[in-house]
Amino acid sequence: MKPSDNLLLVAASECDANMLYAVGLFVPDPFIYLRLNGRPLIVMSDLEIDRARARAPHCRVLSLSQRQERLKKRGIKSPGFAHIVHEVLRERGQRSVCVPGNFPHGLAVELEHLHVRVKVARDGVFPERELKTPDEVKKISAALAMAEVGMAEAMQVLRRTKIGRNRQLLHHGSPLTSEKLRAVIDTAITQAGGLAAHTIVAGGLQGCDPHESGHGQLRANEPIILDIFPRSQKTGYFGDITRTVVRGRASQAAWRLYETVRRGQQLAFERVRADTHGKKVHEAVQEFFESEGFKTGKRNGRMQGFFHGTGHGLGLEIHEAPRMSATTTATLQAGHVVTVEPGLYYPGIGGVRLEDMALVQASGARNLTRFEKVLEI
Repeated sequence: MKPSDNLLLVAASECDANMLYAVGLFVPDPFIYLRLNGRPLIVMSDLEIDRARARAPHCRVLSLSQRQERLKKRGIKSPGFAHIVHEVLRERGQRSVCVPGNFPHGLAVELEHLHVRVKVARDGVFPERELKTPDEVKKISAALAMAEVGMAEAMQVLRRTKIGRNRQLLHHGSPLTSEKLRAVIDTAITQAGGLAAHTIVAGGLQGCDPHESGHGQLRANEPIILDIFPRSQKTGYFGDITRTVVRGRASQAAWRLYETVRRGQQLAFERVRADTHGKKVHEAVQEFFESEGFKTGKRNGRMQGFFHGTGHGLGLEIHEAPRMSATTTATLQAGHVVTVEPGLYYPGIGGVRLEDMALVQASGARNLTRFEKVLEI
């Protein structure tokens, strides 16, 4: 959509990235945002109006309750968001709005009944969100630092474990589980100012499912995937990091898997730069893995090998454009922030994934991640 197009958002900024980007204020309940003739306004409840005026000075703030009272006097018994949007548009001589693809369908129908034309912005309402400003890069880096705090705590706990019978990892005399280690990670992130959700602590065969969060006892001498992706409580931006470790001794097969993934990630970093197609980066990693003898496909009813993308954009959402995958049509541009996270997964060995975050530049990729990479701890 064009900056001159009328834009309508109705969502809670606490869980909608476009609304948070537009307003810069966390609000837990849906509210109205309108950009008319390039000027933004928001309609807020009495609960939020004073905070909105203080925290969103770039927006004109209208009172929801005052608008509702005005409409009731005109005979509308229960004025909702559709009536208020219609009234604001009518006052300014406007009859149409652009909305995001996730706009509430019922509300769109109500607006159409009030003769407001609703058009979906097919290319997104804020395409500029893809390219991060220096300030946004700082906010993402701060969230990444929170993820690294959680990772450091996890490594410390694993290093302090003792190896018991049947390769059990014992922490303070009790079996260490995925749940316990996840709690350590998430608590550290909370103390650092972040919010962690669905942190992955997946050992052994569980690590062969890339989105398995992990459960039960962790054991020595087998890969454990730690994937941590917190959101900053202050800014709403995300960080993302993955490391794979073995407490004890890794098998020769696990070492070979790890080194291949590490080299594949290094290869991806060498390919990431402005004006490079995301698919080309992914294909280079795929071809390297194949050349090393690590085939991808279904065996015994489940996928193995490298069967996810090499990376994805990240910002106010954990998964944003652009993608680096087999099906993407995106070209990397200077200002993109992407993950670089190849992985290999084989049930007989376990899973290995390494993930850093990169700022795309004309000259190449700047790795934003500081945390070390080690397999055995």
